[in-house]
Amino acid sequence: MRTVSAADGTRYLLIKQSSETSLVRNPQTGAEQYIDNDRLDVVDGESPLETAATAIDAPVRRLLTATHNDQSVGLLVELVDQGPCSTIELLDSYDLCESDLHGLLVEFRAAGLVEEATSYGERGYDATELAATAIDQLRTER
Repeated sequence: MRTVSAADGTRYLLIKQSSETSLVRNPQTGAEQYIDNDRLDVVDGESPLETAATAIDAPVRRLLTATHNDQSVGLLVELVDQGPCSTIELLDSYDLCESDLHGLLVEFRAAGLVEEATSYGERGYDATELAATAIDQLRTER
């Protein structure tokens, strides 16, 4: 399987190819269609799995790569729902040791899901708009 691009810029997954046409699948919709080979170009450097992943909105993909278990997802949900929380609040409220909490927050910051904030005069963290968008999208998918 390869990633191909049509003249309009749409990226497809190449399913099979004959001498004149190719069967392609749109990762956004899952729809398959035949397109003339002369209207397709191979996209170098993009894995077909990366192309397939584009079926999921970018904020949700970012959340998926930054969270590793229910506890990390839960922490992000709490930051989205509760607004800025100080580090002390987070340590007192949840069953996380300081190093585990710090590790999650570092990963979330690197992914652009949280940012430093102040809560009741204390250093803390708040969810970014990207995190709020991802959580909102996942909640509406139920």
